[in-house]
Amino acid sequence: MKLEELKKLREQKKLEHKKKKKAYYLKSKAKKAIDYEDELRNDNFALKIKEIAKAQKLHVDNRLALIVAKMDEYKRNKQEYYLENKDKRLEYDKQYREQKKEELKEYRRNYYQKNRSRILKKQRENRLSNQKE
Repeated sequence: MKLEELKKLREQKKLEHKKKKKAYYLKSKAKKAIDYEDELRNDNFALKIKEIAKAQKLHVDNRLALIVAKMDEYKRNKQEYYLENKDKRLEYDKQYREQKKEELKEYRRNYYQKNRSRILKKQRENRLSNQKE
């Protein structure tokens, strides 16, 4: 065989393979046309619906069990973690409260300095109104 003949044969085989692939793809993609009127007239339709509902409920129940198991495992792991790191957490919480306490003191100090005249004015008004009563 000559080189040209081999190239043609190769191309031909390649095209045949592509056609087969395309036919397989289209066959798997093709949807069957469902005649709903015929299905509704059929007595087995109600049974099919019940079977589908039963299968879906079973699937949901299975997933529910897995989810509950994962939640229980998460709770258990979290509890173990907190028991192991109790001292660290308490120390961190103490530091955090102290830090927030200092920040709040600083904020109040700055607020009072910025609004000192207004605050003093309100206090005077309150004292005067209390004296008149």
